[in-house]
Amino acid sequence: MPRAKQLSAWVEDRPGVLGQVARALGERRVSIRAFMASSLDGKGFVRLVVDDPAAARKVLKAHGWSVTVDEVVEVTTADKPGALGAVADRLGARGINIQYAYVGQAGATRKVNFYLAVADVKAALAALR
Repeated sequence: MPRAKQLSAWVEDRPGVLGQVARALGERRVSIRAFMASSLDGKGFVRLVVDDPAAARKVLKAHGWSVTVDEVVEVTTADKPGALGAVADRLGARGINIQYAYVGQAGATRKVNFYLAVADVKAALAALR
């Protein structure tokens, strides 16, 4: 079960900003594997898993966006009903709370990756082995 680096960027909450983020990364040949975007208290917030976190961080910071890097659990599973439930149940049985989650492409046919933010990545990895 791998770990993944997740970048979180605070951006302006206005039309076109997500496009700016994606275009800036694309211009540097950084591929987005998964993302979620939302707004909170008048600010935009984007979480990203990319193929080159170091390059992505530089690109985002160069555009003036505040960026943090965190470790999340990457779970690749079949793209079928109940898959997320099975993963969440295993973590819950060990007392591991999922703070938030999102899904991205696993690069394989009929496979998806779940990205799970948990307080104890090591314990979550052990629970999912």
